[in-house]
Amino acid sequence: MAEVVEMDVTLKKLKNMMADFAKERDWDQFHSPRNLLLAMVSEVGELSEIFQWKGEVPRGLPDWKEEEKQHLGEELSDVLLYLVRLADICGIDLGKAVLRKMELNGKKYPVELCKGSSRKHTEISCKEDCNENGGKEDDPTK
Repeated sequence: MAEVVEMDVTLKKLKNMMADFAKERDWDQFHSPRNLLLAMVSEVGELSEIFQWKGEVPRGLPDWKEEEKQHLGEELSDVLLYLVRLADICGIDLGKAVLRKMELNGKKYPVELCKGSSRKHTEISCKEDCNENGGKEDDPTK
């Protein structure tokens, strides 16, 4: 088994590692966007199974055994690796896409309107929507 070496991991490093991994095994021929997406969805299913029937789980997983946490880390890693590979194959700079999406989310969910609310952006149009009026506007013409 390969030795685990601690290092700072970047999306670029993961992308390059995945590309090298696939190339060494001649797997590029199988790494179409569709195949990678389906593989990632399969891994999300495996991730879901870990939480199935556990009910709400507190942050930090204080009641979980170390083996359970390690298994969770492996499944999370599978999802991340397929996501990074899918983005690469599709020609998407995932780092840039994430930064752009965070900026868009900041505009969709401004702090002053959304703090403490779980409402979707389509339900938020004024301060009253989030905090004081239970999601109903006083003037339906607004």
